[in-house]
Amino acid sequence: MREQVPARRSIHRQVLHAAGAVTLAGIFVKCAAMSKEVVVAAAFGRSDAMDAFLIAALIPGLLINLIGESMNQALVPTLVHVREQEGQAQAQRLLSNALLWSSGLLAAALLAMGLGAHAFFPLIGSHFSPEKLALAERLFYGMLPVVLFTGIASNCTAVLNTLDKFALPALAPVVTPCVTVVFVLLLHKALGIWCLAVAAVAGALLHCIWMAGLLQVHGYRVSLRWYGMNAATRTVAHQYGPVLLSSVVASGGLLVDQSMAAMLPSGSVAALVYANRFVSVVLTLLGGAVASATTPYFAALTGRENWPACREALRNWLRWTALASVPIACALIAGSGWLVRVTFQRGAFSAHDTSVVGPVLAMYAVQIPFFVCSRIPYRFLLAMRRTDLILYCGLLNLVLDIALNLVLMRRMGVAGIALSTSLWTISTFLFLWFWARRLLHTAEQGAS
Repeated sequence: MREQVPARRSIHRQVLHAAGAVTLAGIFVKCAAMSKEVVVAAAFGRSDAMDAFLIAALIPGLLINLIGESMNQALVPTLVHVREQEGQAQAQRLLSNALLWSSGLLAAALLAMGLGAHAFFPLIGSHFSPEKLALAERLFYGMLPVVLFTGIASNCTAVLNTLDKFALPALAPVVTPCVTVVFVLLLHKALGIWCLAVAAVAGALLHCIWMAGLLQVHGYRVSLRWYGMNAATRTVAHQYGPVLLSSVVASGGLLVDQSMAAMLPSGSVAALVYANRFVSVVLTLLGGAVASATTPYFAALTGRENWPACREALRNWLRWTALASVPIACALIAGSGWLVRVTFQRGAFSAHDTSVVGPVLAMYAVQIPFFVCSRIPYRFLLAMRRTDLILYCGLLNLVLDIALNLVLMRRMGVAGIALSTSLWTISTFLFLWFWARRLLHTAEQGAS
């Protein structure tokens, strides 16, 4: 037992260093992203064109999370195991299989969504005018390449994290907001809202090229080659199904929120998205850092069946995460109105817009500590390959989201939709934490 203490301390230090690197890089990216939001808000405000762009961008974002991120979660624990047990060459074959699989699914999803856009856009923007709905559909077609470029970049990032490479992969997304700022400042009068769509595609392509180059430098190739359905690929496939379905359910919640916001007065979708920009900064910085840093270490610890270290990691990482996230949530809730006014209130964004977006931000901020802390048991469950539990959690939350939206949006308007999101995030944390502790207890009993 004494020999394990330095090893545990070493793991904790590595996780802290990794989380710190991701956080610092993320701060830089989010500063660029917030600069982009300021420029975009001044140019387009809460206009109908902005509502149309946000609805159009919703589906590509959902596809990336559904297919690309789901593949990352299913792939990483098995990739780490294969690399440690069978060597780099076998890990490269597994990665090639996964990249081909993921890219094929992304391409198929693009085709399906492109063919079905005319049917489902009237459902998403049910209260949009015909002109606004047509614009959203055209913007959607223009942004479809973003899905493939960003999906491949996401897969590369996950693999680099397993090699303890965190800073540069976390910094790479900065290209998209930088490109967007340039396009809006130079071209928004000439291209209108289309400058945002063109910038999204250009930024995603540059991001993909950057990540593919980094992966090549660190010993892996972005190879879309099939090496057969071996045991490792079958394991990833078995894990991928439940993760994909749980992502479908979680993304369905986002789709439900924005679709229900579209039923409210004009500009409600934009109000929801503008408010969420602030919260997403914290969730990405803290939640993303926690998830990126803990994933490879949980995969290694569970692979070695080091259950005492897993228990200590769960307890300590949860404590540190709560200490970091609770004060930030309180500050955002208390200063929501002031923050929106200072950040956005200029140009087309009026004082009335501030009065709408401020309460939405406050309600969204409630979720911060619960979401960030939930990333720890979530990654542990992935390392334990219990993706079925994650699916059950997602189904429960989708039902809660719809029910709470129906009740709260009638009483609080668009702020009620934000509060609904925070409430089901609390439910997520409680569910994941309960099952993580239960599985760990069972594993410890089996080892004794």
